[in-house]
Parts: sequence; structure tokens; C-alpha cells
Amino acid sequence: MSKLKLTVTGFMLPLVLLFGASWADSRNPGTKDTQTGYAQSGTLQKMIVENASVTMQVDLNGLNGSNSLVARPVTLEFAAAANSFFPILVFNDLLRAAEPGSMSLIPQSVASLPVRLGASFKQLALEKLPSNQGFDLAVRDTKTGFTFLNVEGGEYDYDAVAHSFTITGGRLLISKQFANVLGRPSDAGSIIGKISVGAAMKPIEIDRVVNGKLQSAVMPAVGTVPGPDVIVGELLDLVQLDNGEVNGRVGISLGTDACNQGTENVGWFALPANDHPFIPQNLYRMSGGADNTQKFEQIGQSWGKHAFAAASSNTCGFGCNGVGGERLGSGCSDAYGGSLNGWQDGIGSRGWVNPFTGNFPQGPTGGPGGPDDHTGHSHDVTAHRILVDVDDLNTSLNPGATYFAEASYIVPHEGTWCQSHPTECNMYNNASYRQYNVFGINQPFSFAAAGSTVRMQPAIMAWTGATVNQIEPDPGNDGIWFMGYKVTNPSAGVWHYEYALYNQNLDRAMQSFSVPLGLGANISNISFHAPPQHPGWPHDGTVGDAGYSSTPWDVVQDASSITWSTETFATNQNANAIRFATLYNFRFDADQPPETANATVGFFKTGSPMMVAIQVPAAGATPTPTATATATATATATATPTPTATPRPTPSPRPSPPPRPRPTPAPRP
Repeated sequence: MSKLKLTVTGFMLPLVLLFGASWADSRNPGTKDTQTGYAQSGTLQKMIVENASVTMQVDLNGLNGSNSLVARPVTLEFAAAANSFFPILVFNDLLRAAEPGSMSLIPQSVASLPVRLGASFKQLALEKLPSNQGFDLAVRDTKTGFTFLNVEGGEYDYDAVAHSFTITGGRLLISKQFANVLGRPSDAGSIIGKISVGAAMKPIEIDRVVNGKLQSAVMPAVGTVPGPDVIVGELLDLVQLDNGEVNGRVGISLGTDACNQGTENVGWFALPANDHPFIPQNLYRMSGGADNTQKFEQIGQSWGKHAFAAASSNTCGFGCNGVGGERLGSGCSDAYGGSLNGWQDGIGSRGWVNPFTGNFPQGPTGGPGGPDDHTGHSHDVTAHRILVDVDDLNTSLNPGATYFAEASYIVPHEGTWCQSHPTECNMYNNASYRQYNVFGINQPFSFAAAGSTVRMQPAIMAWTGATVNQIEPDPGNDGIWFMGYKVTNPSAGVWHYEYALYNQNLDRAMQSFSVPLGLGANISNISFHAPPQHPGWPHDGTVGDAGYSSTPWDVVQDASSITWSTETFATNQNANAIRFATLYNFRFDADQPPETANATVGFFKTGSPMMVAIQVPAAGATPTPTATATATATATATATPTPTATPRPTPSPRPSPPPRPRPTPAPRP
């Protein structure tokens, strides 16, 4: 059985135009050309529900708002109306996507339900929603459109032999609309049960793809940016797919919808080929201070989803030219729901990937040791997904905090195009973010989008009141990073200095951060924060398959500066450097107000240190000796054992020319 590419917007073009390029799936060798290893021919089927059964297991006490601490479970059975238009796409017997549609539900059981739900009980439908709705499924009144329940999580599978489609493990959440009607608005997003679907499917359209394309014309390029240019057009469902925690952490997944605003069709070849996007996902929290905006921290990171088999929808409204399969067409979009981005066999280690060029090794077909080799992986409920401490999501421990999810697409085709077209390098706008609300004090957690996707900007740009500057240390040869800082005055005579270094796609990574101190300034409450690193796995691209270290950075203070650093690349290639798509925090309190000065950032793999403008404690009126402070490490992760090394002195910084910030595009709705 195949895993679903969960969320795909409705097709805007006939299927004859949809697959203007070959359809690829690394799990079906029968579709591959024997010389190239890429899919060339196959059968595409669009199928609808012939008949189905739907089961909802509901806690009536939770649904009715009872104060009882004991659940009162009831099973609601439904049959689906025959020939319901709830379409799925199947290519070479593998489930590819579900399209928007619905199935009317015919009750096969009765129960004591809230009045509003009871009145609609005989006219409910299960709907597959468009990709921009926040949830993949919803239970609605077919006559009024009133939404009672949203569906979060769950696994989608297709059995080609039985022509059966199943959904299992979906969580039922009270909708905001229903919670308001019940007079319990705070119950919006509460989990009150589970849903499962078993459906017999029948094809309504069958098309043959021969030698990579249908016999049809393909529309010309419709994008507006020269070259290939993939952006994250929409962030979709943020979801904890599986209940349970491991070592106090949970695994979260984020749905993404990519859009190609370029004039070139973008390579989307499936593993073991290495010309497709790699999709890391992150989670951030803004909190602290009087208004909960004092600090902006990354609390979770995933490995990266390996893209495969592009759809050709039109999410961003650029106008799609109809190309899909092994290429994402000009103007077209391709969605992966949280279920597929959280499918662990399709997620690969960040350790293999150069984030600027997009290059990673091409694994041997069916052979060991490549970036798609999961041999020896015993996946638990957190493996490879966005790894987050339960306490960082617990709403009772984080009152007033704001959460943001972020995803980026690292695109090899953009890297190779940039090398041959140096004025058409489009690797700087590949990250987007979106705010989400969190529900729960313990897992499983639920999430709901709280705003629109902010396109082509990393999440650090959401840090309220902070100064955030984009830095490009080696234009044309490496990526960009962001220096963020904010100074607050929490009490008389005390200033809090908060710094955040975010690496978007800088391959060289960052190894040290040094802040000058004004003469006589006294500092205290020194701290460091980093997101948890994933443990080592076989074939994870790190030295010795050990994973990256989580050891907090060392800190050294003297009368004129404070410096944080991790081990050098020469000492430990797995050291806890600030690698791509990660953000680290450095902070302290001081008894002096801020003034502008230059911090020094040292790089991990290559490159001389560079200076960047920040605010630092000013010189005091009466200089006094300052004792070396002891850092309070607040790194989220548990330290990974690393070789013991003799500390090396930080090289003397050489002033670099002023950074040339790349203009940040304005947010799109």
C-alpha cells in the first residue's frame, strides 16, 4: 500500500494537460526507464467512491460539555452515498493525491447528541477541503455548510488489488463555529474522538502516460521570474500525526504547497535521483517579557522531506502551464500535506544536503548508503519529524506565547541554473512562515492556523520589535543568514539584550558569536538556547552516523567582550554549529543602556570571521572590574557525546566590507 500525498488543491486544467512530464515514484521500479532510472510510462486513474463506511468514535461527555472526568464513548456508524464524488488520483497503482470533494453520510446508528448536531445528523457530509483551509477534512451540514468537526492527522492508504481506499487514525476536533454555538468557545480545537473511512473506489478517468508525457499540447511558460524559482506558497496543516512522546518529546509535521514563479519548469525527479527539492520544517516560539515578545526561539526542527512527482495545480494564482510529474511546471504548484511530509521513510537527513547549491549525493538504486537509505532505522513516533519538547508546547507553561511554523524548499535546479545564469539566482526566497495556535497541556497537541502564510520570508521576520538584518558573506558562492536583536528595559537600571542568529541557507554554518561590552558594563543572567538535534541514525550523513552534537556553546567573558563558541570543524565535524534552517539565541542582562557596535561572527567550515552591527551595553560612567560570569545553558536538547577537544583560540576578526543586504520581498497575503 502507498502513502498519500495528503493535500492537493483542485486541478485547474484537464488531466490531459496535467501530466505534461513523466510521473515519478521511487517506490515503483516498474515505471522507470532502465537507463535513466526515472519514471517514463504508466497509467493514471482518477477514482471516486463507489461505496464506503465511515466510523466516528466520539466521547459524548466531551461533546456535550460534561464536567465528568470519565469519557462516555459512543460509536457513530455511517454509510456513504453511492458514487460520492470524493476523488483520488492513482498512478501505477500508487496513491498520489486526494482532491477536494465530499461524501454524504447516511446514519446507521443513533446517539444522544447536542441539539444542533442532532438536528443535522441525517444531512452530514465528510468533505475533503482545499489545501488552504488549515484542515484536510471536515464534517459539515450539507444544506447549511455549518462545520461541526475538523479532522486532524490520520493515515491515507490505497490497496490496488482490492481497489480500496482507507483513512485511519484521524482525530475529530470541535470546530470554532460549533464551539461558539455550544457556548463553549474555549473548546474550539478540543479532541473529542477519532474517525476512520473504508471505501471501495471505481475509476472515472483512465489516461496512459507514454515516454514521459500524454499526447497533448503543453502550455508555454507563464511564470514571471527568469529561471526556476520555487517558493512556499502556502503552509498547510501543522499536526502531531501519532500520539505518544519519546524522552519528553513529540514529533510534529507541517504541510507545504510549493509554487514555481519562474519561467523554467523545475526538476522534481524522485529518489534515488538527486534533482528534486528537499523540504526542512521548523517550529518557533515568541515569548517572554511584559508583552511576550522579548525572545524569539526555535523549539523544533525536522530532517527534510524528499519531494517526488509534482502535481500541477495553481495555488499561487500564477497560471499553471500544465507540466507535472518529473518537473513542476512554470506557474504551477505542488502540495504535500502534513501526513506525507511526516511519512518517515520519505524524510532524509539534513547532513547530506548543501543548502545553497541544493546538491546531495545520488543514492544507488536499491543499494545501501544513500540519502534515502533507512536500513537500520526503527522509527518511533518522533523519528525524523519536527522534534519538540512537550514543555515547549504545554500551554500552561507558556501563557501568552506565539508560535510560528516555517518551511523552506532547497532546490538543486535553482543551484545549477545559478551557476550558468549568475544573474538569475533564486535561492534566497525559499522560506515562508505562518502563525499557528497550540492547544493542549500534554500530548497529543492540536494546532490551528492563526493567520495567512507570509511568503518568501523566514520566521525570524515575525519577531515583534526586533531589528533583523539579512547578511550575505560570500555573494554568488554561499547563502544568506539573518542577524536579529532586541534590547528591552524590564526594570529600572536593567537592560535585557537578546540576540538571534538564523542561518537560512549558508553552507559554511556559524561557530562563534562575540559581543563587545562597554567599559565598566556589568552583565548577568547569561544564557544560550538551541533547538533539539535529532539523534544519530544509520546513513544520516554525519561522521560515524553519530548525529549532530547538542552540547551547549562554551562562553568566555572578559572586561571588553563576551564570546560564545562551539568546537571547530577541524576538531569535530559533528559539532553543534548553526547549520542551515536553524536559529540559535544568545542573551544576557546588563546595567548599561544600548549603543551600536559590531559583533563578530565566526564560521564553521570556511571563511574569515565577519562583523555585523548590533546593540551592546554602553560604557559605564565608573568602570569597575567585571568577574567572569558563569553561563546558564538553556539549550533544549540533551547533549550528544562528542570527542573531547582542546579549545582553540578564536581567530582575530578581520573587518569585512559592509554586508550587502538583499531586498526582502513584501509579505503576500
